[in-house]
Amino acid sequence: MLQQIAPYFGYLASICLVLAIVINNDLKFRWFSTLGNIFFIGYAILLSTIPVLITNGILLGINVYYLVKIYRKQENFDLLEFMGDEKLAQKFLAYYQQDIAQYFPSFIPGALKANLNFVVTRDLVIANMFSAKITANGDAYVELNYTLKKFRDYKVGRFIFEKERDYLISKGIKRLVYTGIPHKSHLNFIKVMGFCNSIENGKSFYVKNIS
Repeated sequence: MLQQIAPYFGYLASICLVLAIVINNDLKFRWFSTLGNIFFIGYAILLSTIPVLITNGILLGINVYYLVKIYRKQENFDLLEFMGDEKLAQKFLAYYQQDIAQYFPSFIPGALKANLNFVVTRDLVIANMFSAKITANGDAYVELNYTLKKFRDYKVGRFIFEKERDYLISKGIKRLVYTGIPHKSHLNFIKVMGFCNSIENGKSFYVKNIS
């Protein structure tokens, strides 16, 4: 019976390792590698394949070591405002145009000049670009909140919405508002960040109160 289910452990392990290779994120790479090692260890125990057990036991220890290192790493985050017509900002938007369009298809770079704009740096590397239109009543309609793929581990979001909460309030913002979220992963992200669905005047919004 145990030998009959052993191949399924091998299949699961292979899937996890393939996902680890194709994912462009250090944290997810380590987690999928760790799961792959665990399934291979189960596979090796069921079939008594000692070399596979030893190899994946060593790799599991390495992956756990790096996971602990990632979670304990103290990174430097900073927030820098910009006006919207700077060359660096325009080059950033042009370079990531296709990926940005998947998450914010209605975003127009020309709208930056009328918005509150900032970038978030992570160890001096630009990790996120944010732009929102602020109304007189304190609603900030998010038009762009784009994070580079390798930094999509919620740390940038927590920095913006939690650690920089006072900064947002100082800009007259009372609520952050999303009017449309076409990308499923970004919808999951804002839910984790504490945005709640709200129906106002017959329209659906995702809102986060910060004041």
